[in-house]
Order: sequence, then C-alpha cells, then structure tokens
Amino acid sequence: MPALRRIFTRTAVPIVGIALALTCAAPAQALPTPADFADVPSRTSISYEHVPTGTYVGSAEDNSARPGLSTVKLYMADYVVRFGDGSARDRVLAARVVQVSDDGAASVLDNKYPQAIDATAAEFGLTSTSRGGFWGSSYTSTADTVRFLAAKKRTDPASPVLAWMNSAVPVAADGTVQDWGTKTLPGVTGSKWGWADDGSSVVASASIGDEFVVASNTYGPRRTQTDDVLAALGGVELTAPPAPAPVPNLPAIPGLPSVEELLQMLAPR
Repeated sequence: MPALRRIFTRTAVPIVGIALALTCAAPAQALPTPADFADVPSRTSISYEHVPTGTYVGSAEDNSARPGLSTVKLYMADYVVRFGDGSARDRVLAARVVQVSDDGAASVLDNKYPQAIDATAAEFGLTSTSRGGFWGSSYTSTADTVRFLAAKKRTDPASPVLAWMNSAVPVAADGTVQDWGTKTLPGVTGSKWGWADDGSSVVASASIGDEFVVASNTYGPRRTQTDDVLAALGGVELTAPPAPAPVPNLPAIPGLPSVEELLQMLAPR
C-alpha cells in the first residue's frame, strides 16, 4: 500500500504524538482500596473518604463504636455554631474545644447543650455515635467521624469547625503534643485528636485535606496509631490528581490508518 506509506511518513510526528497521547493518558492515580486496609490490625480502625467522588474505604473495625474521646468535640462544636444561642462566649469555647482540645470548655458546652452530640448524630446519620453520661463517655466510630467531616466539606465548606481544624495548635490545653496518627499523612491540612486520660490506652485522630477526610482510633499509644495509619495509607495518593484531558475523536481520513491500526504499527515486535 505505497500511498498509505507515503502519507504515513509525511505525518509521522503528529500521528505518533496522537498515539502517545492515547497510550500514555492513564486514568487518575488510584485512590485507596480495600486492599490497602487488609492488614490493618484489629486494635486500629481507619476510615477514609475522597470527597469529590464519594469513594469510601474502611478497615474491618470502621463501624465499631469506640470511645469517642475528644473527636466528639467536633460534633459539639458544630452544633453550638449552628444551633446555639449565637453568643461570642459560645463561639470562643467551641473554637477552643477544636483547636486546643480544652476539656473545661467542652464541659461548659456539654452542660449547656447536652443534646449536641446525639442531635448531630441523628442529623448526619452517625449510627455508631452516642453521648454517655457526659461528653467524655461518648462513643463514635471512625466511619461516623469521616461521614460527618465529608458532609461538612461538601455542604458547608466554610464551616468554622473545619477552619478550626486547619488552625489547631501543636500543643493541647493539657500539654499533649498533637502530632500523631492521621496528621502524619501527606496532604493533610487540619486535624483533631483524642486521647484517654492515661494518654495511651486508646487514642484517636481525624484529619482533612483539600479533597479527602480520614480518621483513626487505636487501642494503644499514639506511636502505634501512627505506625498503623502509615502502613495502610502512607504510600497512597489520597487526593486524586486531575484526570488527563480527553483525546478528541479523530475523523476517519481516507488513506490514513485508524487509531487501532496505528497502535498495532507502533506496538513492539
């Protein structure tokens, strides 16, 4: 087919460029999958959601109701901001429970709004969340924490609660250094932590990024949670890169090979 060969030679560069675009335009890098969580030990629960797509992945313990610790302060703060009396004092206390995990501030708000945690659970469908005798004896799951934060990012991205997570301080009100767990993952912009009074029997962390939310709860110390979180997600792209621009459909040109024929010609022999 001499004519075809002559045309192909003169247009080799643009055709090869099109072929490379077709063959190299891979889909967006894979987000976390269940396989990434397959080896998460039972001591730790991890939940993740990619907010734009709704892609959710959780470990085997993701829906287990565990001590909510100070992560339930997120539910309290959101309720106070949206349904409280609007006082400046309430807002300052709400900011403190998120940014510095102030237990005293949490108790003041819990006494004033004892319905806050359960009302938030009902509103956002947090089926493993419940308030105990007071905020400090509440339970929640990492799936619930992620469900709540993902909903806030989708429907209320200007929420002060998210802004306070993004401006959390390095040292909490009780002197605890806030630097473990989900905070250590790439792309995290803000976090909230929780820990038992003994500091090591159970710990929690929840974090947000531009396009994702992630939470973890561990029966064990902070270092153990960090190790488990990084083992599961440390090497995973949590924020999917933009998908490549689609290659336009090319009209059939007499004498030129089809895309399929072109790819066959360029395939290694």
